[in-house]
Amino acid sequence: MTGALVASLALGAELDPTSLYKLSTEGTTARVAPGKPGTFVLEIQSLKGAHVSDEAPLRIQLSGSGPVTPAKTQLVYGDSVRKPSATVKYPDPRFEVPLSVSGKGAGAVEAKVTFFICTADACLRQQKTLSVPVTAE
Repeated sequence: MTGALVASLALGAELDPTSLYKLSTEGTTARVAPGKPGTFVLEIQSLKGAHVSDEAPLRIQLSGSGPVTPAKTQLVYGDSVRKPSATVKYPDPRFEVPLSVSGKGAGAVEAKVTFFICTADACLRQQKTLSVPVTAE
């Protein structure tokens, strides 16, 4: 093993990667009226000077339950509504996916999220699963 890889592995063992980011679904439509679209929002907010890798794989698998159906079931980094710019090399990825409902009742959007959170010294793979309730009225 190279010295850099050993250092990265040692750092990864000491560093709690969950302290480097927060997953937010703020902005997701909680109640969808018949015939109206809703939106599922997922943002990976980096903390403490970390960033989400734009080179390592970022995958989000979406599914709906009950009367709720997301318009897309697979998302990648390129689907983020935030893009790199001259002033922000690593914008926090934000995904906005239209939702449709069929019928009434309680449902949810499930998201299986896989990404790499990086510091100057290491990139650490993260896998999270979340469920966001959505009610069809």
